[in-house]
Amino acid sequence: MKIGVAADHGGFELKNTIKLFLELRGHEVTDFGAFELDSTDDYPDFVIPLSRAVAEKQVDRGIAICGSGVGASVAANKIAGIRAALIHDHFSAHQGVEDDDMNLICLGGRVTAFAAAEELVMAFLNARYIGAERHERRLKKIKELEIKNQ
Repeated sequence: MKIGVAADHGGFELKNTIKLFLELRGHEVTDFGAFELDSTDDYPDFVIPLSRAVAEKQVDRGIAICGSGVGASVAANKIAGIRAALIHDHFSAHQGVEDDDMNLICLGGRVTAFAAAEELVMAFLNARYIGAERHERRLKKIKELEIKNQ
């Protein structure tokens, strides 16, 4: 699977750990930065290019990390076609994909331990969208809203 990762300074260390974790499991990982630790960088500079790559299907899924994960989630969801959520638990990591076709997971580098992040990322990547009628109906409403707001 092709996975994109991005983080600001608040998620820099966790991003690098997750990137290596994924590569060791055979995933092709594209790093959208940050490429060096800089306490003055801004999460939109990395999360927006990642989100565009996910929306344009250059990568299959994305992982965005900032200090809390909140900013990354806000920024990612500004891009049409992105369904991102800040995830803290195993159930939401897979259920977000299964029911809502989530294509980008957001994590907090300052609040998510490495082992927990690895578990959440694997639940996210191993999940598949179910596509039940109610899920399709809901996603259609989201897509219509994206088109209306362009």
